[in-house]
Amino acid sequence: MTKETSEIIGTDAGDARVTWHTAERARFVLAVSHGAGGGVEARDLRALAAALPHHGVTVALVEQPWRVAGKKLAPAPKTLDVGWRGIWPALLNPGLPVISGGRSAGARVACRTAVELGARAVLALSFPLHPPGKPEKSRADELLGSGVPTLVVQGANDPFGKPEEFPAGSFELVEVPYGDHGFAVPKRAEITQDEAVTVITDAVVKWVGSLE
Repeated sequence: MTKETSEIIGTDAGDARVTWHTAERARFVLAVSHGAGGGVEARDLRALAAALPHHGVTVALVEQPWRVAGKKLAPAPKTLDVGWRGIWPALLNPGLPVISGGRSAGARVACRTAVELGARAVLALSFPLHPPGKPEKSRADELLGSGVPTLVVQGANDPFGKPEEFPAGSFELVEVPYGDHGFAVPKRAEITQDEAVTVITDAVVKWVGSLE
């Protein structure tokens, strides 16, 4: 059994919302935020919130202030960081180590702030290594600078950076076959959508199990 609760948290960037999916006997809190083009209803975030509490991980789905305010466009990265910093004290309330995570723009926030906030590790879902079609505008420095154990879960066909485009580094990388930036797989793929999502959840469960 898991328990779901939601709370509004004031930050210097506005009100954020945290939805808790609480494990009965948790070892970690995994806090994950959404990208610049969507919210916490993303398939990977929903799947993690459903699966991880059964493996001793409380999941906190974080909606950035701009989403809570009903805006359609994400603010500048610095403002996203302000929102993330603002919710961090609430994530510490359970008294457990916090894994900082996010998808796309949220993954960048997690990487940029991990050391500053004392995150135990970083989960980067669909890390946007570069804008589509512009590999020269790399954001690899953000990923390589996370400073903590980091897992990247990347779709094989992600236009923001395919797995083979990532530089060598101390992070782990798991490829989701056929997946795009939202981990959607085409109907002609050799795996189903549900199987693709299972690749994500299984990888995260295994990785979290390796953390102390």
